[in-house]
Amino acid sequence: MDSQLGRVAVTGAAGQVGRTVREGLGDAEHLVLIDRSPLPEPADADRETAVEADITDVEAMVKAFEGADAVVHLAAIADEAAMPDLLRANVEGALAVLEAARRASVRRVVLASSNRVTGNYPIHHHVFPDEPPRPDGFYGVTKVAAEALGQLYADTYGMQVVALRIGSLEEQPTETRHLATWLSPRDCVGFVKAALTADNVNFVAAYAVSANARRFWDLTAGENELGYRPVDDAAVYSGEFPDDDPFWHGGPQGGAFAGPEALAPHLPGGGTQE
Repeated sequence: MDSQLGRVAVTGAAGQVGRTVREGLGDAEHLVLIDRSPLPEPADADRETAVEADITDVEAMVKAFEGADAVVHLAAIADEAAMPDLLRANVEGALAVLEAARRASVRRVVLASSNRVTGNYPIHHHVFPDEPPRPDGFYGVTKVAAEALGQLYADTYGMQVVALRIGSLEEQPTETRHLATWLSPRDCVGFVKAALTADNVNFVAAYAVSANARRFWDLTAGENELGYRPVDDAAVYSGEFPDDDPFWHGGPQGGAFAGPEALAPHLPGGGTQE
């Protein structure tokens, strides 16, 4: 694919990842910024267009994607929630975006997946993207489904789909787990740009995480399939966190995101047991 960024549509542009991506794709020919929340009017109307729309509205997405060379799909409920809400936003939303991209003849779609599709692997396990999913909650389950939809559209319609399993995007690590999971803003933009421009893509799932010495996830898919090697390492902040933090004693990679207590508030029926 052309290394020059053309017209790129970004869903969820008002969110944390969306704001980072918007700033990092300043060299794109044109950005179409989509969110259901109102966006500030672009400073340069020749280079940006703001669209207020819900991603589950296929017709609105088709219109927003017209003329786009690629779509970066970031809109989602990005935390644990009740399954019906997650299904609508994260699964039906992903399907609507993929279908709208197909109808608008957009060939490349970058899906924001999550590291939490494998959050129930133990911390001592080095996870490759082609290993079976082990989601740490309902949110992770919906991201597994979104990846499967991306694979389906790649196989069925010949679309080029990249699912980036995004780590913990922060300016710098704020908790012990981030020493393994941190994604710096610089590396976030690097992964997205690589996913937009890599050649010979059918379907690729890759972990988007910085080059942290203590990371759980394998980076070769990003390096080999997308051509991006992250540059930052959370180790430079390791002195700010205790070496004997209980997180390192064992348990799931999802940390506090995993386990019965994290899931209980979102179980059907409020998690009560007769």
